[in-house]
Amino acid sequence: MKKDYGRELSLPPFRGRIDPAWDTPLVRNALRAPVLLLQDPAARILLKSRNTVASVPLPLAPDKTVTLVLKEFSLRGVNRLKSLILASKARKAWRGAAALIERKINTPPPIAYLESRKRGFADKSYFLAGFVEDAREIRFLLRELEGEALDGFLRDVAAFLADAHAQGVLHKDLSDGNILVKTDSRGGRVFYLLDTNRVRTRKLIGGPARMKNLIRLGIPPDKQDRFLGYYARGNSLPKTLRRWYKFQKAWYTGRINLKKKLRLKQLARKLGIQ
Repeated sequence: MKKDYGRELSLPPFRGRIDPAWDTPLVRNALRAPVLLLQDPAARILLKSRNTVASVPLPLAPDKTVTLVLKEFSLRGVNRLKSLILASKARKAWRGAAALIERKINTPPPIAYLESRKRGFADKSYFLAGFVEDAREIRFLLRELEGEALDGFLRDVAAFLADAHAQGVLHKDLSDGNILVKTDSRGGRVFYLLDTNRVRTRKLIGGPARMKNLIRLGIPPDKQDRFLGYYARGNSLPKTLRRWYKFQKAWYTGRINLKKKLRLKQLARKLGIQ
């Protein structure tokens, strides 16, 4: 993984890195106060949960702006404590995006990341990336498509993920909301991985790790065997791996349902530990 991707960026109190193609006085000036980008009247909140994600306008010239995506990471509780010895989430997002680009796996192009620290702990943390026009999260298509159309879509998703795994990419939150899809000029599907702070790389990803990595995807129960067949690219997937996938899938689904019932996530946020 290229940890030194891009150019060093120093905008006190922030430090980070930036793609040299975007390193202009106007862009630097806008990045001096990332929170103002989120407060811009033209900004649009895409997600506001533990972290905030928004499409924001960034100036390229006095009379020209471009829409990008800015992610502001929450730094509370355990996450803030871990930042004393570990890279911030913004820095991890930058490294993860660089790893994907190095392996020619699609992701919104990383523009810059910024972080500030107080007494060694990460204080503010931002990641700026390109905006993919006309793309949707795959969860919508998994719900909308049926029959042969759904089968074709599952085949394409499986091929994309098999390629990523073959290149040593393991996304630790490989959910329906972290994969975008759009149609290219020839009518084919193009997929993009999001949430790159959760991207990890290995020299080799074994079969059990691959199966476990697929369980967060909302593949319809009656299509899961077919999806695994597509993932195996026509090869015979060992029964032990199919059983491992189903066991891990059932365990994960049960755990999520239990969390919802007990409202553990809301409690953790109230206590400030997540």
